[in-house]
Amino acid sequence: MAPAEPDDEGRIHCRLDELLEERGMTLTRLSELVGVSLVNLSVLKNDRARAIRFSTLTAICDALECQPGDLLVLR
Repeated sequence: MAPAEPDDEGRIHCRLDELLEERGMTLTRLSELVGVSLVNLSVLKNDRARAIRFSTLTAICDALECQPGDLLVLR
């Protein structure tokens, strides 16, 4: 697999804020449910994450009752 092109950076958007709001859940509560630090979730929420483990993605989707495509979208 070739490295990402500079134009590709920032095209993935994390909809964590929107999903949390729809569910009336705080980032702190999600952190407790999935066992991921508040800092790491904040990095993801603010579109600053460079990668995400499948186990983390699965845990977030389970807690928010969503699919990965609901959480991560291509701009």
